[in-house]
Amino acid sequence: MIRRAKADDAGSIAAIWNHVIRDTSQTFTTAAKDPVALAVQIVDQPCFVAEGAGAVLGFVIYGQFRNGPGYAHTMEHSIHVAEAARAAGLGRALMTAAEDHARAAGIHSMIAGVAGENAGGAGFHAALGYQVIARLPEVGWKFGRWHDLVVMQKML
Repeated sequence: MIRRAKADDAGSIAAIWNHVIRDTSQTFTTAAKDPVALAVQIVDQPCFVAEGAGAVLGFVIYGQFRNGPGYAHTMEHSIHVAEAARAAGLGRALMTAAEDHARAAGIHSMIAGVAGENAGGAGFHAALGYQVIARLPEVGWKFGRWHDLVVMQKML
């Protein structure tokens, strides 16, 4: 089931996100997500969760791509699905919910920032209609090495 996230989901979302932060190069941040701060973010930004058997299995959250009124119609999202729940269509269902919500709010385009070595993430977004618009070489530093960022966009 896909539903809007609630502040109570922050701990589960943080657990999924913090695994990605701690153990992968899918995100370049090294700062763990704090559930208390995340609960506020969930209230302030559109966030959807995939739930199964009473547990949060994945999430998508989006917000304005850059600051300022000129960017008000372009959003950037983060999506993560727990490893045990991958390849079950939850990512696609989460993105559908986020994109439908964004369209209804008058959003023009959605941005995905994908780590250059994350072929699965790039393929996932390409299958949803995202196109590569830029590759930013060596902009992320994690695990003692530089990482590229692939910027993908979908017009809604």
